[in-house]
Amino acid sequence: MSLLRECVPQNAMDEPEEVARFYDRCSDLMRELLDHLAAGPHRPRPFPEIEDTMGWPRRRISSVLGGVGRVRKLEFSGRRPYHFQDERQSASGRWEIWMDADQAEYVRAARSD
Repeated sequence: MSLLRECVPQNAMDEPEEVARFYDRCSDLMRELLDHLAAGPHRPRPFPEIEDTMGWPRRRISSVLGGVGRVRKLEFSGRRPYHFQDERQSASGRWEIWMDADQAEYVRAARSD
């Protein structure tokens, strides 16, 4: 994964407590997305592919991420428990999202608490 060029990499969370607190504070839909990403870490995928797999309508991920934006900014200094590639960096030419193995482990732990 070191070859991936991430969009604003310093915003990716890497502390278990921070990920758990984010998981606790976000919406049910955001938790559903985090659970899905945690099931397949290290695999960047464009939003439509994830939405199709999850059975979500198109643009729901954008809506969910927009909805959690205020919490991210106010409570987490813009940090997030996932990684992004923008359309200029990704192989698909679209925004792509994924978790690393540590983030996925932290989400699974938060879910079981």
